[in-house]
Amino acid sequence: MGLKEIINFRSGREWFSTLPVFILLLSVIIAGNGEQIHSRLLNLGELIWHDYFSLRADIPTPACNPNPDFSVELQKLEAEASESGLEDLFEAEPFDRQSALISLQNASQLCDKKHQLAQQNQARISPAVIAFRSLETTVAIVSLWAFEKQRMILILTIFICAAICTLKQKHIAFRPIISLQQHRVSTLAQLLGNGIMLLSAYYYRHNIYQSATVVDHPEIYSLLVFGFAVLTASSVFQLFKAGHFQKTDASFLHAMLTIPLYVYMTFAVAIYFFLIEGHWAGPAIFFSLLFDQAGLFLNIGLYIWVGMLLKRTQLGDLVFKVFVPWRMSPELLAFVAIIVMAVPTAYTGASGIIIIAMGAIVYEELRRAGARRQLALAATAMTGSAGVVLRPCLLVVLIAALNKEVVTDQLFSWGLKTFMTTAVVFFLFALITKREKMHLAPVKEALNPCLRALVPLLPYTGIVLLIYLAYFTLLNVSMDEFSAPIILPVIILGLIIYEKLFVRLVQVSFHDKDAHKFEYTIRKATSESSVHIGALLLLMGLSFVLGGVIERSELLTNIPESFSSIWLTLSFLVIVLVGIGMIMDPFGAVVLVSGTIAQIAYNNGINPVHFWMITLVAFELGYLTPPVALNHLLTRQMVGHEETSLAALEGDSFWYRHEKILLPLVTMGTTLLLVSVVPILFAA
Repeated sequence: MGLKEIINFRSGREWFSTLPVFILLLSVIIAGNGEQIHSRLLNLGELIWHDYFSLRADIPTPACNPNPDFSVELQKLEAEASESGLEDLFEAEPFDRQSALISLQNASQLCDKKHQLAQQNQARISPAVIAFRSLETTVAIVSLWAFEKQRMILILTIFICAAICTLKQKHIAFRPIISLQQHRVSTLAQLLGNGIMLLSAYYYRHNIYQSATVVDHPEIYSLLVFGFAVLTASSVFQLFKAGHFQKTDASFLHAMLTIPLYVYMTFAVAIYFFLIEGHWAGPAIFFSLLFDQAGLFLNIGLYIWVGMLLKRTQLGDLVFKVFVPWRMSPELLAFVAIIVMAVPTAYTGASGIIIIAMGAIVYEELRRAGARRQLALAATAMTGSAGVVLRPCLLVVLIAALNKEVVTDQLFSWGLKTFMTTAVVFFLFALITKREKMHLAPVKEALNPCLRALVPLLPYTGIVLLIYLAYFTLLNVSMDEFSAPIILPVIILGLIIYEKLFVRLVQVSFHDKDAHKFEYTIRKATSESSVHIGALLLLMGLSFVLGGVIERSELLTNIPESFSSIWLTLSFLVIVLVGIGMIMDPFGAVVLVSGTIAQIAYNNGINPVHFWMITLVAFELGYLTPPVALNHLLTRQMVGHEETSLAALEGDSFWYRHEKILLPLVTMGTTLLLVSVVPILFAA
């Protein structure tokens, strides 16, 4: 299909939901890679041409004369001195010809050096230099522009994706919309919530421009108003849209559960800022704090896109096929899945992101291996819970950036121990709650098939290594917490290109007739990404606002600065941190805790690194704890409402009927207990 056919074939909604988001994400990748490429180009230029920095621009021929007639110049200076008219005010001093001559000679020598430098520069500027510096300066301009416009790119990404999410009714909520009543209740609530934020954004912009302060990034305030206006208009459009629903009636309570979480947060912050403080601009002010860490949240968008692209490759299926010959029992495979998924979790930065990216694959593979639905849902929900403490997790990087008491190396060192603890605890509880005997195929039977299953993975491994080595050798960039967001998309795109060119005979897991086409894969992955980016980043933005309410209401200032014992301190901190994890996203929660609770922990003798390990595990427990249980909501969103409904009908005892909730709770609860208590016992 050619470009013209593609343009004619795609609907306006498809273009709106893919092309702008694709361009924005691509600009972030280009900017990040451009910075690395520019740095390398400067080094290469200096290596090829000595003092390349002097060749980056033409030095014009100086206007001064390097060989002046000193006698003529002296006469001019003497004439100027006599005509100055200062002798009427001050006692005139005789003109010092010797000093003037020395000054002219020094000026002549300096002028001669300037002419020599200009001549050398002009002589060294060859066509090769001109071509190279044109490339280098262009890369610098593009990279610098994209870096300066990070805030604008982020705000456009959030609101375009949030509008798409609104129109597709895919916001994160307790229940999906399946009836007309639920549609109306949810949409009306979104209309009110978006209208509240629009009103706040308008007052924020008005107050900024009415003040005498210098406005930095003025486009942000206008875009904030425009963005919430678009969301409000989307809700109005959605309200009058006729849709097809599975049910025609439902209870009002069920309808209330379909209201997105970000809307509930909006109502809560509006009550505080509007009714208690009378601060109309408050919600928008704290929402805009999101843009101070624009690069971080753009990286989250990139990770979600990477996950959706990875979902449309055969890599996940091929990886799990390696374990098929071992005929693992479901519990054992669930344990393996958590270990395997810890690595991508570390690179994506939060457990919620990896559920969005890989949750569907994990669930499908566990079900294919015979896992009961409740166990598969439990493992999927806590897929990323163990990996958030591993290098190079963005969340840990943010903690180190906000807290001078800790550094990433310390956190990642303790994080490895925490990860191992979580894995062992999960395995033990899976062993205790198993429904059948744990089994594993004999090595003689499974080894050869397992090795054969590794063969299809060799090209993928080669591509990953090739791209990594290209970055390392050409750009001197290794994979770490800072470079991963810009390298991973390039790697995944390389894998997709390989599959489209060389793996045509292998049937992919989805049955679209155009699935073998590169454009189709990118478009579908971007369309899915836009929904998840909008839902997650909008929720994160409102978490920042909710954190502002907690901070301004001084709820945490009532906490005593010191406790009678370290055990009382730990108990209190665990309860508070789990509570914060239940209502806030991890990045907003880290910002809040850094400015409030962290200092209380330090003052009560808790090691800063130990405190942040407790915090990360407590957050993960909060994301798995009802009534919100964000990771379970994301799991349902990725797996589908039908599967979760069927899972609710399974089980012959209380544990197995609620295993998807109970297994993650007891696993992370036990891990939190061990992480909190054991270091104190050994320190004592």
